[in-house]
Amino acid sequence: MELKNVLFAFSLTLLAGLSTGIGSALAFYTKQTNKKFLSVALGFSAGVMIYVSMIEIFAKSRSALEIVYGSTVGYGVATLSFFAGIAIIALIDKFVPSFENPHELRDVEEAGAGRTKDPALLRMGMMSALAIGIHNFPEGLATFASAMQNPTLGISIAVAVAIHNIPEGIAVSVPIYYATGDRRKAFAFSFLSGLSEPVGALVGYFLLRSFFHDGMFGVIFGAVAGIMVFISLDQLLPTAQKYGEHHLSIYGLIAGMAVMAISLLMFA
Repeated sequence: MELKNVLFAFSLTLLAGLSTGIGSALAFYTKQTNKKFLSVALGFSAGVMIYVSMIEIFAKSRSALEIVYGSTVGYGVATLSFFAGIAIIALIDKFVPSFENPHELRDVEEAGAGRTKDPALLRMGMMSALAIGIHNFPEGLATFASAMQNPTLGISIAVAVAIHNIPEGIAVSVPIYYATGDRRKAFAFSFLSGLSEPVGALVGYFLLRSFFHDGMFGVIFGAVAGIMVFISLDQLLPTAQKYGEHHLSIYGLIAGMAVMAISLLMFA
């Protein structure tokens, strides 16, 4: 692996992860969430991730594994890898208590509603930061692995993940700011929760680089496709529909698929 490719992939992962800080800034410096825009943006992100996972990433996984194991077995291993990725992220999601689940997002308006020294509210924000950090770890590996294999693909995924991370930044910063009145502390925890993505990229790289052959590449990409599909269906689309009208999120979804399809055709 060339150093410049590693640095490029890591930089994309870092930028995607730290977009939680954008959500935190929105909580402090805007008076109202633009819910329609956020709904479309989250739907768009889901469309990008679902399309690229099913059309591009899974296909690359299958091709790589068929080289190693043959057509039938390779296809089977790719399929197992896909569902293994879903199982991994589903287990992570399951072991996050619902009260502290980062999917329980809060509106920007809540940050300006008043402040209270409520230890439970502060704990909610702290645990949301931890929970989001855990969820973001495999996302970091997914972004990094994609960028290593195909820089254009990596950019598309990084943008989709970055959009996904903005409301997560709000989820962390709002309760901490509401409880403490301290913008710096709220921003810091929101920012740190996104650092788990580049950490996931580094851990994946150092653990797997010695084994990075066609078979390992195929398994990782199969799992990445599963992770991204689960995140889209379990997190992005429900959140998009919560923030706006149902049809807006679907229009965003279709637009994301269309943009991803066009970009893949342009760089085919």
